[in-house]
Amino acid sequence: MNKISISDPICGLWVAPNGKVKICHAGKDGQRYELESSYMPFVWTKSSLVKDVTYAHILPLEGPENLNLDTLAYFYDSKDYADFLKVNSRESVKIANLENQFLMAHQLRCFDSMEFSSLRRMQLDIETFSEDSFPDATKKSDRILAIGLFGIGGTKILELSEFTDEAERKLLEEFNHEIQKRDPDTIEGHNIFAFDLDYMYKRCKLLKVNPTWGRFSQNVQYRKSRINIAERIFDYPRFDIAGRAVVDTYILIQLYDISARELESYSLKKVALHFKISKEEERTYIEGNKIKNMFNEDRALFIKYLKDDLRETAALADKLLPTYFAQMQNFPLTFQECMLRGSGMKIENIFLEQYFKAKAKIPEIPESFYIAGALSESMEKGVFENVLHYDVASLYPSLLLMMGKCPENDYLSVFLKSLEALREYRLKYKKLARECEDPIKKSEYNARQNSFKILINSFYGYLGLATARFGDSALADEVTRKGRELLTALIDSFKELSCKILEVDTDGIYLSSKKYYKEPVELLKKVSQTLPIGIDLEFDGAYERMFCYKAKNYALFGEDGMIIKGSAFRNRSTENYLRKLTSDFLETMLDIKKGDVKNIILKLKEEINSGNFDVKDLAKSEYISMSLDSYKSQIEKTGKGRRASLEAALQIVPQPKVGDKISYYITDSPKKEADWKLARAVSLYDKEHPYNKTYYVRKLTDWIERYAEFVGDLNLTDEPIQGELF
Repeated sequence: MNKISISDPICGLWVAPNGKVKICHAGKDGQRYELESSYMPFVWTKSSLVKDVTYAHILPLEGPENLNLDTLAYFYDSKDYADFLKVNSRESVKIANLENQFLMAHQLRCFDSMEFSSLRRMQLDIETFSEDSFPDATKKSDRILAIGLFGIGGTKILELSEFTDEAERKLLEEFNHEIQKRDPDTIEGHNIFAFDLDYMYKRCKLLKVNPTWGRFSQNVQYRKSRINIAERIFDYPRFDIAGRAVVDTYILIQLYDISARELESYSLKKVALHFKISKEEERTYIEGNKIKNMFNEDRALFIKYLKDDLRETAALADKLLPTYFAQMQNFPLTFQECMLRGSGMKIENIFLEQYFKAKAKIPEIPESFYIAGALSESMEKGVFENVLHYDVASLYPSLLLMMGKCPENDYLSVFLKSLEALREYRLKYKKLARECEDPIKKSEYNARQNSFKILINSFYGYLGLATARFGDSALADEVTRKGRELLTALIDSFKELSCKILEVDTDGIYLSSKKYYKEPVELLKKVSQTLPIGIDLEFDGAYERMFCYKAKNYALFGEDGMIIKGSAFRNRSTENYLRKLTSDFLETMLDIKKGDVKNIILKLKEEINSGNFDVKDLAKSEYISMSLDSYKSQIEKTGKGRRASLEAALQIVPQPKVGDKISYYITDSPKKEADWKLARAVSLYDKEHPYNKTYYVRKLTDWIERYAEFVGDLNLTDEPIQGELF
């Protein structure tokens, strides 16, 4: 219960079942060493539940009389802690992860005061053999062909010597040895949870090899988990490796793209090209179904391909990881937890840590209600020149600080104190990044300030969360209203200076002004005079042209080329041929390239009707959001809710899991049928199951109708259209 003293930074920790905490520290020489500490897990609970308890230390808390969570119970034994929660979890509050609990109890931070470059990082990628189309680690005939390692300890490819159990067992044991020798803080991979670690873990079980990948001589721990990424929820196999953090760049890139909305694919190869990590003409490519053969036929090319995967994973992690490294140093969270937990949980941990420190009662979760949205409107349609973009810096956090209000049940005023502290933290590193000449440190400072920009903006969102213990819907609604009023006043100020308002979205305004296009700062100065103290307007960019379609859907052309915003233009589930058509259309509208969109459409129709169009470009791709067993059970019970993507997924062996991506096309049919009846996985495409020409030409017609006011009339059918096909 007493706060412990830690001198060297914590690089990893693990709470053992006996209540002891194993801690890995970074020594002055950069090497790691291990220590042990005692620990008592705790919960916030009601005094009535622990009135006669003898197996825990009971601490009454201070605070308003109407708050029932008035006691901290410290348990002498971790089993008693678990048993108590089995009965009283609904009326108690716990920090689920015991490592996070330990950090909170002692106000400790992982990697405190360390620089990102001091991390001991290792990248991992495996290649496998399977007699079937898809690898299945539970099949005895499957094999791990090679395990590629990169980063700390150098590049090394561990190769299967022969196709026998003994040889694969030796390969896995060699990996165990390498990981202990290298002793990484992080193990990084692209889709490392769902593929690499999952496959290796299952092979270890099958071949009876202990997966001793952790520090403190610990085996890896596996459990099913779930993660929310924007509107999607998917299950994945989570692996916890004692004292180390698993970094899955496949998850991190999806989290990155929630706000960026710039990626059409999350595959490592596509992402590496997008970020210019690799050049297509220089990168080694081997088709997925040929990798297993290449191991025997051209080992040098196989290894080159694997090394490229490792290099790209490392470079992608270089870009994505510093954000979480910076956050972790400011929250009582392990590195892995920091990457896998949302902003709401991180903000709630700020409250809980401060209330724990003050030995203060905590409130129940308040009721939430509907909050009116932000001002978001497209004021014009069409193409406009001399475009300027201005936005209010951290609009909602700035309004909260200006209002000086905390959530109603935050009686210690943690909300405003924390928001102000994080804001100062961000400004400090923003200034350091601006002034620093060392490119490595500059990058780290930028990562820190960007990381806290995201967190600061999340404070407002936390207020409206239905699960937020310190939420306040009324305060969130008031902030949104003031935001709308402020944006409306800004619009009036710009209009008074003869600017044409094009698009307004929450905290930003796009406008057209020939007069101020070359002097955007001058316009900024004039408009900023009308803003209240504490609210700052920033100039965020100039563009030659802008195409306005509808609210939150527009395209810009400037120094960095074309920028596309909005799901109408960039929807990852849209078929590739329509995405390409949309891109051509936008480039034509913005006068980036010459041409007639009608000609492009007519050519597409001709190619589709030839029957030789690439089915991959016609296919629709979706992530599986429910298990196939649940889907089949639902259909059997109700006979409703058929989905084309899941019907296609049922055709594949082995069947894909929740979170996997399925690509499917619509097969030909002599009569009109529902999509789900005609859906077929792209991987099963053959000439006996051709694509439905009428269906895909109809989709072109729908596209034309959507953009008719810009494209004009164009009838692609010689016969009347027979209703919706999808």
